[in-house]
Amino acid sequence: MEQLLNLSIVEKPLLYAFYALSALAALYLFMPGRRRRLITTLAAMAGGALTGALTLFICEALLNVFGLPLDADTRAWVIFAFAGVGLAAVNLWRSRWWRKAAAAVGALLFIATAALGINAGYGLNPTLGAMLGLNQTPHLALPRLNPVLRQESGGALWQSWKAPAGMPATGRSGAVTIPAAASGFHARDAYLYLPPAALVDDPPALPIVIMMMGQPGGPEQNKSAVQELDALAQRNHGLAPLVLTIDQLGDPYRNPVCVDSAKGSVYTYVTTDVVNYIRKNLNVASGRMQWAVAGYSNGGECALSFAAKRPELFGSLLDISGELEPLNGSADNTVKTVFGGNRAAFNAEKPASILKAHKYSDELAMFTSGTLDRTYGPQAATAEADAKAAGMTTRRFVGAGIGHRGDAVDYGLKSGLPLLYQRFGLAPP
Repeated sequence: MEQLLNLSIVEKPLLYAFYALSALAALYLFMPGRRRRLITTLAAMAGGALTGALTLFICEALLNVFGLPLDADTRAWVIFAFAGVGLAAVNLWRSRWWRKAAAAVGALLFIATAALGINAGYGLNPTLGAMLGLNQTPHLALPRLNPVLRQESGGALWQSWKAPAGMPATGRSGAVTIPAAASGFHARDAYLYLPPAALVDDPPALPIVIMMMGQPGGPEQNKSAVQELDALAQRNHGLAPLVLTIDQLGDPYRNPVCVDSAKGSVYTYVTTDVVNYIRKNLNVASGRMQWAVAGYSNGGECALSFAAKRPELFGSLLDISGELEPLNGSADNTVKTVFGGNRAAFNAEKPASILKAHKYSDELAMFTSGTLDRTYGPQAATAEADAKAAGMTTRRFVGAGIGHRGDAVDYGLKSGLPLLYQRFGLAPP
């Protein structure tokens, strides 16, 4: 079972196998015995496709379930799945038992193929367990705490650090459980990346990046970060920040937004429980200049909000295609379900409102998005302008041909991490 849950569902061979099986199932179910059946089959498929298109219209245009317009291939997958179910349904009528069985299997296959195609396109979940919310990733064994006084202001690490013999060539990552003693928030396990320099017998006090992903999704989505950090560590004598990817949602299909409310004390979880876990268990520097908060999409808005509220804790921010407001669906729904009908409280939690109430010094804020992201690209530009007006030092990156998918995460990390390296003193300025 563990091997099945850890099965990668974004690799092309598996996806191509599902595509081929769906095509064969559709071909078999489409083959009617007579002309009258052909007309009925085509009508059923057309009806299914129309139902899929209508469902998309209601979810996107009327209810704004997803918070942004879906990409064309995602819409195509949804319509394909509904059309396939229509094709399967017509084969349940006046048919032999084996055709009924093939129709039932085909319907499940069409739905699974569409789900896998959408998941792979957005880069949502790397494994079957992640998609089902049943992750089986082994827990990471943490290095012992270094009793030596931690370096805080004795010069940049890139100048003083000497990689010892036997240091691992790459970092190590895995799941960790963060107790929610202060918040009581039911978060899923976080994922921690330890760079090579953190795995030696006498590790230095390294920087830390607290990262949050989008919704739906989960903290296991740190593959891009691991690859990029390992590459940077190899070029910098094993030095890299620790990256702790945490769960600010509690469940991939719910969104409590990053405040303390009846939906969950997310703010306290991140700024108290997560912070206390880091300080008690990891060899990290304690100064704000060595701490950064980062996030993608939903997590980007959370990161911006936390950085704006807690500049004494986070000296740097990386907002990757982040949302501009703490929304759970529409603003009206958010006010009703999260803020108990108090619109003033909702307005006060907008990052723009928080930024206007503060003046910042020595705060680095990076905002990234793609040219194909017509929803969050403009929002990132607005957020950058708000942060700059409040006194933050800002950097803006816009990637050509980048949308609001896994490519946005890749681009954001590759744009922001080199600047954080310099900020942390891990690389020459």
